Formats: sequence, C-alpha cells, structure tokens
Amino acid sequence: MKKFRKVLDGLTTSSPGGTMGSPSCGSAAGTPTAAPTPKDIDVQETLVSENFQLCKTVRHGFTYQPTALAFDPVQKILAIGSRSGGVRILGRPGVDCYCQHESGAAVLQLQFLINEGALVTACADDTLHLWNLRQRRPAVLHSLKFNRERITFCHLPFQSKWLYVGTERGNTHIVNIESFILSGYVIMWNKAIELSTKTHPGPVVHLSDSPKDEGKLLIGFEGGTIVQWDLRAKKADFRIYYDEAIHSVSWHHEGKQFMCSHSDGSLTLWNPRNTTKPFQVTFPHGKIQKDGRKESCKPILKVEYKTSRNSEPFVIFSGGLSYDKAGRRPALTIMHGKAITVLEMDYPIVEFMVLCDTPYINEIQEPYAVVVLLEKDLIVVDLTQSNFPVFENPYPMDIHESPVTCTAYFADCPPDIIPILYSIGAKHKKTGYSQKEWPIAGGTWTLGSHTYPEIIITGHADGSIKFWDASAFTLQMLYKLKTSKVFEKPKLGEGRGADLGEEDPFAVQMVSWCPHSRIFCVVGISAHIILYRFSKYDANTQTVSLEVRLQCEPEDIITPSENENNPCFSEPGSHSPQPHHQNPVSPGSRTPDGAKDSTPFLKVKDKMVRVPPGYQSDLVIQLLWVDGEPPQQITSLDINSAYGLLAFGNCNGLAVVDYIQKTVILCISTVDLYGATDPYQRLTRSPRRNRQSTSEHCMRGLSNFYSDSKKRIRTSYQSLTELTDNQQSIDMERSKSPTSDHVNGHCTSPTSQPCSAGKPRIPMGPEGPRLTRRGPGRPPFRKAQSAACMEISLPVSHTEESRENSFSRSRSSSVSSIDRDTKEAITTLQFGESYGRKSDALPTPCLWVGTSLGVVILIPLSIPMDHEERLEDPVTVGPSGAVQMLKGSVLRFAFLDCNGALIQSPYEIWRDQNAPEDPDRPRRRKLVHFSPSSSQDAFGEGHLTVVCSERQAKVFLMPSQSCLFVHNITESSFVLRADVVSLCNSVCLACFCANGHVMTLSLPSLRPLMDVNYLPLTDMRIARTFCFTNEGQALYLSSPTEIQRITYSQEMCDNLQEMLGELFTPIETPEAQNRGFLKGFFGGNAHTFDREELFGEAAAGKASRSLAQHIPGQGGVEGMKVAASGVVGDLARARVALDERGQRLGELEERTTLMMTSAETFSKHAHELMLKCKDKKWYQF
Repeated sequence: MKKFRKVLDGLTTSSPGGTMGSPSCGSAAGTPTAAPTPKDIDVQETLVSENFQLCKTVRHGFTYQPTALAFDPVQKILAIGSRSGGVRILGRPGVDCYCQHESGAAVLQLQFLINEGALVTACADDTLHLWNLRQRRPAVLHSLKFNRERITFCHLPFQSKWLYVGTERGNTHIVNIESFILSGYVIMWNKAIELSTKTHPGPVVHLSDSPKDEGKLLIGFEGGTIVQWDLRAKKADFRIYYDEAIHSVSWHHEGKQFMCSHSDGSLTLWNPRNTTKPFQVTFPHGKIQKDGRKESCKPILKVEYKTSRNSEPFVIFSGGLSYDKAGRRPALTIMHGKAITVLEMDYPIVEFMVLCDTPYINEIQEPYAVVVLLEKDLIVVDLTQSNFPVFENPYPMDIHESPVTCTAYFADCPPDIIPILYSIGAKHKKTGYSQKEWPIAGGTWTLGSHTYPEIIITGHADGSIKFWDASAFTLQMLYKLKTSKVFEKPKLGEGRGADLGEEDPFAVQMVSWCPHSRIFCVVGISAHIILYRFSKYDANTQTVSLEVRLQCEPEDIITPSENENNPCFSEPGSHSPQPHHQNPVSPGSRTPDGAKDSTPFLKVKDKMVRVPPGYQSDLVIQLLWVDGEPPQQITSLDINSAYGLLAFGNCNGLAVVDYIQKTVILCISTVDLYGATDPYQRLTRSPRRNRQSTSEHCMRGLSNFYSDSKKRIRTSYQSLTELTDNQQSIDMERSKSPTSDHVNGHCTSPTSQPCSAGKPRIPMGPEGPRLTRRGPGRPPFRKAQSAACMEISLPVSHTEESRENSFSRSRSSSVSSIDRDTKEAITTLQFGESYGRKSDALPTPCLWVGTSLGVVILIPLSIPMDHEERLEDPVTVGPSGAVQMLKGSVLRFAFLDCNGALIQSPYEIWRDQNAPEDPDRPRRRKLVHFSPSSSQDAFGEGHLTVVCSERQAKVFLMPSQSCLFVHNITESSFVLRADVVSLCNSVCLACFCANGHVMTLSLPSLRPLMDVNYLPLTDMRIARTFCFTNEGQALYLSSPTEIQRITYSQEMCDNLQEMLGELFTPIETPEAQNRGFLKGFFGGNAHTFDREELFGEAAAGKASRSLAQHIPGQGGVEGMKVAASGVVGDLARARVALDERGQRLGELEERTTLMMTSAETFSKHAHELMLKCKDKKWYQF
C-alpha cells in the first residue's frame, strides 16, 4: 500500500506545464488552470501491479468458419476445426476448450487418439500437430512439417501408433505418433496403380483398414481409382478403375463389401472378391425422366455405412440432391432399409459423423446419433427414434442467430435475478427435441469456488435482446426479448419503408440495465429508445410514445450577420430552469421538397396488447425527421431509476425525459448547454429562410432550442479508409474560419456521431444545397452512418463482413474542422449525487455530460423527493454548472468518496407494477441513495470525480472542482473503452486502446498498474463489443459467432485451472467382442498384424530428411509432468513414469541381448578352439 498526498502549497496558476500525477506512460499532463484550496487527500491504495495479469479464459458460441470434425467414441468428446486455425473441443456442459495453432493455417482434418487423451490435427500449411489433451489447457507435443508434398487425408487405426498420411501427389506416408517421425515405408502412387495406366490417379481422398485384416489398406484416389494394398507383401491385392470421381468410402463391418460415393450423385457397392464392376449402383435422389435417363444429381460428398444388430443397416450421406430445383436447401439423407428420410438444413453441411457404440471397426456398429456440422450451426440427430428428432443443444451455439451489434457485461449481479429470468425464459423454449441425454458427455467439470452471478446481454441486428447466464465460465441463455414487437412492421415498397427494408430498422445500438431496479433501456438504429419494466405477471398494456425534435437546421448560405438581430435566438445561458414539454407537431406537414416532416422512422403500435411476463415496454422515445432530414443516431444514454429520469444525446444536443410523468423536461443543443460558460468563441450563422415563424420558435421554449450554425453531416463507411492522423491541438482546430474549405470534415472520434457529408458546401439557391447533398426521395440514413462511432456503430448485416473490417486505425480524435466544433456530440452521460456549483454545501442530483470535444458539463437537477409530489410536480433543470476540459472525446464518469471507494448511483428497489394491490400496504417507491458525504467524517464534505477521455484521465475534487490528478493515457492511439471497475476490494480504471493495449490505472492517483499489448484493432466488431466489468473480467466478439472472455486479474489467472473443465477422464477401453472360433478361423488374421515390424526403422529404414521436418512442441513430457492437478494429473505423471520405465527396460533388454549375443559368440569360439585342440598332444601346442 502506498499513501498519496496532494500538497498544492506553493503552486501558482501561472504554471500550466507543471506535472500532477504519475509521470509515466506518456507522462502526466499540465496542472489545473486554478490551484485549489490546499487540501490533503489521503487515500490508502491497495492495488499494485502484482494484482494484474491478462489472459484468455473461455470462448463461447459457434466456431466461426468450421472446416473439420472428429469424435472420440470412448471419451465422448467432440473436436471442431476452423479456417483460422482454431480447434474447439466440447464435452459435457462446462467442458469447453479452445486451442489455436500459432500458424493460423486452416484445419483440414482431425483425428483423435481414441481414449489416449491426444488429438492429431492436419493443417493447410501441410503440418501435422499432436495435441496433449490430458491437461486443462491443451498444448502441442510434436509437429511435423511436410516440405515437398501437400497433405490431403489422414487415417489413424484404433489402438495403433502409426498414422497413414495421404498426399496430393497420390503417395501414402506413415508417421509414428509417439516420436512424430516419418517411417521409411512409403506407398508410392505409381506402384499402387498398374504400370499400364497412363493417367495420374489424383490426390488421395480416402485411407482405411480392412475390417477383416488390418494388414490390408484401402486407398481411394480422387480420379476414381481404388486400391487395396497388402502392407506385408508390399503389393496391390486389387485395383478398381471407376468412371466417376470418388469422394468417400465406407466399409461394412464384416469387411465383405464397401460403399463409395461419387460426383454424379451415385452410391456404388463393391465386393473385394469381385472388383470388375460394382454389384449395386444407386442414385438415391435421381429420378428417371420421361426419356428414360436419370436426372443429373449433385455430388455425394460423404457416405457412412453402419450396421445395426436389430435392424437394417444405415446409409447416411450428404449431398446427392437433383439439380432440377433451384434454391433447394442442403440436406442430410438417412436410408434405413427401404425408408429414405431427407433432413433439410438451414446452412450448408461442412462435415458429419455417425456416433456408434463401439470403437472397433470389425464389430456391429450400432449407430445411435449423427453429428452434423453446418456452416453456422451444430446439430445432433437421434437415430434411435424413427422420426429422427434432434437433441437440444446445451451449448450457446445461437449467439449469432442474428448478428450481434452490441454487448454488455455485468459481474456480481443480485443473486435473485438469474433464477427469475430463467423461469420467465423457460416458458418460451422450443419443444420436439429428443428425450435422451446429450450424447457428447465427456470430460468433467465442477463449480469452482470463485463463482458469483454474471450476466451477459447481447443486442442483435433484428432488434432482439438476449440475456445470458455467464456464471462460472459457462454461458446459458436465460431470456430473449424482441424489441420489434413494440412497432408496426415497416411497409416495404413505399416511403421510408423502402429505404429501411434493405437493412435492419430495429437493430440495437446500445443497452442500459439496472439489475437492482430491473429497468432496461434499449437504443435502436432508427433513432429510437425503448424503456422496459420487469414484471412476473402478464398484462394488457398500451405503450406510451414520446416524439422529440432534436435536430439542427442546416443553413443555405453562411451569413454570420443575419442572426444578430433575430429575436427568437436568445443568448446562451439566458433560459430559466423550468419544466419543458414537447409540443405536438402535425405529422402531415411537408417541406418544399415534398419530404415528410416531423415523423419518426417507425410507428409504435397504438392499440392495447397482451404482453407476457418478463420485460414489458413502458415508454418509446423517437427522434423526428426535420425538413426532410433524418435524425442523427443516439450516441449516449443513461437512466436512473431513483430519479425517474432518462438522458440521451447525439450530434445535435441533449434531451432529458421524465419517464415517470412521460414528459420531456429538457431538449437543447450542445452549444446552448454551455450557457455563459462556453469556452469557445463561436461564430453565429443565419437561420434557414422560409422556416416556421419567429413566434413559433419562441413559443417552443428551452425544449426546442437548436443551433442554426450546425449542418447535417454524415460519414460513410467508405470514408473511414480515408481518415488521416491530425495531431493539431484542439485550440487551433477550434479557431479555424467557418468559411474554410474543410467545412465538411469527417467526424473521426470513435465515440461521436459523424458530422460531415464529405463534400464542401457550394453556395447556391434555397433548393440547391439540398439537391447536392442527396438525390430526391432517398434520405441518406443507413449507409451514411459512421462506423467509427464505437459505441453505436452499425450492426453487421449478412453482407456487411467486408464493410465492418474496413475500419482505419489511421485517424485522429482531434477536431478536423469548424463544423466538428459546432456539431459537438454528446458522448457520455451519468446521473449521480454531486455538487452542481462550488458554493454548494450538500450534494444534489446532477447530470454529468461529456462531449466529443473533451468538454465536461455539470447540470444540476431539482427532483421532488416525496412520492406523491414526484408523480405530479415537475422536475426542473438548473443552469449548467462546472465546465472542464480533456483531450479527446469524453468516455466515462465515475465517483469516489475521499477514501477512494466507489460511489454507486442511487436506484429504486424493484417493485412489480402488475402485482395485485394490497390495501394494507400501499405501493410506494423505495429508493437507495449512496451519499458522497456518508463516509466523509474524517475529511469533511466532498467527493472525487473520475473522468476518462480518448487520450487522458483526470480526477477532480468536488465541490471545489480542482484537478488533483491527471494522466495522459496514450499519445499515438486513442481509447476505445474505459470503465471504472471493482477488483480485490478496491477500484481501478480499465482502458482498451485502438492499438490493442489493455491498461489499468490506480484510483485516484492514476498510477499505471498494467499495460499489455493484447489485441490490435483489426475490425469494427472488437471496438463495438469490447467491455469491462467488475472482478477483473472483460469480453469482446472475437468473430461474428464467438464471444471471447478474458481476465486481467492475477487471482483469477491463478485459479483458472480449477475453474476450467477436464477434457480427459480415465476410462477403461471397452474389450473387443469374442468373434468365435469359426469367424476367427475364416475371418482372416487381423490380430497377428504387427505394424512395428513393418514400419519400424529396423525394417523400413529412415525416411528422407528433406521430406518432412520434425518440430518439438511446447507441451512435451515436461509439460505433461506439470499438467493439471488431481486424478488426471496423477495419471499423466504415472503414464510418463511408465513410459520412462518402459524406455529403461527397453534399453536394459537391448543390453541383455547384446550380452547374450556376446556370450554365444564366445561359446562358439571356445567350442571351435576345443575341437581344434582336442587331439593334440601337450607338446604340439
């Protein structure tokens, strides 16, 4: 612990370059412009650098761009490979592990060492990897890089240590799994085929043992050639040349026949004893046309031929549908006897595997399920029931059901919220699933000791909201809310519906949730806000709608002199605090260009509807079109249940809504917020002519003040790649002339709304500029929004993957034009108990406002505290108080008491408004307040305010408003996300920068505690979804379908092994069935085949060193020795000890053999010498 003392004696206001705070990591910025009253702030800070460590914890969701599938039938775990080199290993719920190849090469094939706790991966860079799964974090034991050949197929027989590897050239190599070294035994393609064959057979697409004899290897070539190779005799038993290309081969368990799938949609059945032609050819989906010919079918990409003891065999394949129907969905076909069942899928099939009871290929297979890996889903079909139902998937594979557009993460929630949400959500679950247990049930997982309630909220492009239980590193959906049900469905083909129909008009931009009061607020892409209240009862409700005219009017010609004598534009700061209500405007009014005016994007349902239990809409706020221009998207939001207020802002200004009385109490432009404390010299501009009369303007009051010096400005996605760094100071940028050529500069702040149309204004007639800005009838709403707005960037639609990755890190948060100044966006808002002015003796409700220019404004509020008065008396807004400055857009506010403890915002205790009335206990609001002065006996009145912007953080002492500490977070980049979080019974400031650095700063001294270069900002998805939470956790969307959770807590990193599931469980390998005397006698000598004798170095020699290179892995024997603790770790160590003991025994056996050989040689020589000297006399020697 360290003691920080701020002594301001001797400092003067004339030293703006002095250092205050920790001078590290970019150094501290200058001192405050006015030295505060000398005061000692004595805070015992407990957080040190040793409390922080950054590491990944767990990944949720569906594997993005899957490529391969494997299943261990004994351990019952599933592995999925991806195009980015990731491997996802799944077992029972809670057993979920993600591994990543360092090369990032796509995974082509996966092979489990069945019941051995190991996995072989074949990647697109022609490298084989052996993964050790006997530890909670799998590691690579060995790698083998092929230099001259491309890997196309791998096969590992059960209980074998020799891996067959087929290549693009048609050769088959053999790899020792234990040493990961190539054997000298190679099956060359030119020896496998007949010498008379003139064409190359193509790459190897199949390798498998004969169930009758493991010494016979079946090799399938893409060109249609099939060879059974006798491994002992090193020659081909038979060769099949078929006209159609082969995609897959599957044996009957007796080894008397095998089935092939072909590119023409046919299945052929072959008898190994008669290979001149197939004894059966079928086109499962090929119908006979009128002319007698078969209709053409798509290729059958894979077939599996499985036998059952009590029924007909199963033939399961993917593909093979006819070409006649366009747009047919991908299908999996199950042929069981004469019955053919076609299961249509929502997405293309990547791979499928049939799950069987036995791992032995020469036994009756008894299939019980089939795992189908789709491009965007994982399905398991129950084969034991005739209707083939699917199993209910326990994993969160539907995160991407609609593209995720925003996330929120809440750790240490109230313990009762998760059961309530689950009970409500369980009523809406789908039915019709298989009644059997989920078959992928391997591994072990126990609830760790460091667990607490956690909830993740995801917002989606279709307007849906999902609540997830994220406790203990798991993820389970609790409740789903559809915000689109509040609105009428937009009509396509007419008006704005045609424009919105191309995109998602209900897409969620941001959410705000108070777990204690259960008030939930959603901000949508169509400039709308929905406020929800939670109820355990269904109800008949009618949603109240408020329409807010928060829009700046674009000018035609810049004439600064015309506004000087206009009586309807009062001087800034001259408005008295009073309640402000929104005046209704006729929705039918039209502007000269014929566009609708004063209407919102969406229409709220105006009829009484029956809503189920859960979150029920209470209020909808919509921004209106003005003069044919759409409203700007909402950039900031805060809601406080104790005050009953909701505040939001955008590029144009700020609005505050009383959601208890359903009224707008403040609607004001950003410029007017400053009042007399405006720090800038702003040039006035003329209003647009032919507007509504001056009297109408004046009657609107404070709720309708707009700055006519603002333009309608937007930034397109394409402009993001054109942004350039501009390190000019804010003061210089603000002093630019309003007639500069850069009047329409881009808005590049990651938390502010776009402020430019990207083109310079051309002075024209009244209608000229409007036609220049856009074509008639096409309001530039959707694609003209800024993807640089991190907090509110656009959702990822199905065609938006390329656009969302177009984010340019070459940008500047500095102001780029005078319009940036006048179009100052509200970037963050925070309600709280504070001191509105320096002279205040007691804290009062306040609204802290942060802007894109780094300005902090404090607005005092007057709220009636009595229950009855709060329902009737208006809330009044006082003149703006403190104004502070920071570099870059303001991102976050937080409040600490003078002991350094976090002050929570006041809230209302949840009460169900639909519950039956109790006459003895009238329903009243119960508020919980956290007063800053409650713990200030030792220090007097006051509290600390933490403000973080894109580039720096400051700590202010209230009510004196003096700056105690300041720290420049970054100079070369900018902060994307900042949060004040609780950790180890203390608090810190956590920041994520665009250059990938994750930082933590102590509070209140702003000492750097951690700075890790973790994740470069490669696309907009990360910026949009990254969020911190308490207890040292954070998350972001690592791909369109996956959520990656990380921790920056050393304590959690130390306990991570305990909280993760075990992949490997000690299980006895099932014994092979007794084949019987006759089957064993006539069925071949499969049990006498010794691969070591054929493939070992003694018999086959060494392979060429240039063919493949062995690369030792990081998780070798040493890694296994320190594997996870517990039974598995003990077994792993015992296995290593046995291996080492076996190695020593082998060496001892070799020495014994040498000694025996030497003894035999000595005996032989002695015997020969004895015979030679037998008949000689003594004198003959």
